[in-house]
Amino acid sequence: MYLNTIKSNEGASKQRKRVGRGIGCGNGKTAGRGHKGQKSRTGGFHKIGFEGGQMPLYRRLPKRGFTSSKASKTFSLRSNILLNAENNAIIDINWIKNNTSMSRHADQIKFYLSRHGSLKTKLNFEGVNVSKGVKKIIEAAGGSIK
Repeated sequence: MYLNTIKSNEGASKQRKRVGRGIGCGNGKTAGRGHKGQKSRTGGFHKIGFEGGQMPLYRRLPKRGFTSSKASKTFSLRSNILLNAENNAIIDINWIKNNTSMSRHADQIKFYLSRHGSLKTKLNFEGVNVSKGVKKIIEAAGGSIK
């Protein structure tokens, strides 16, 4: 094998279209650019979204929406994690960070009811949000929420 014998596989590369080479090729005369106008000329370019001097759509429409920094720091947990807690344990952010694989950057935590949501131990919650269903099972077990 020599460098001068290497060539690409059959059909791997196509020949480029040679435009402006007479009427017989189908792309002669205007070379597929149409008649007149900015885009028909050499160097005829305008930026994306340009509408010929008219106020472009992306500037006509109002800006909307934002990304809430608060929402990204709230961590959701299912109530079945609480089944492993000891009786009279104080459930706060530190307890959750030590006993779960939770993100260390979370500032707020909210518990949601899981399917296996029967709590038998008395738990005290401090600085943690809970849903209505979780609140019901905590109070049924004798726990409290602050």
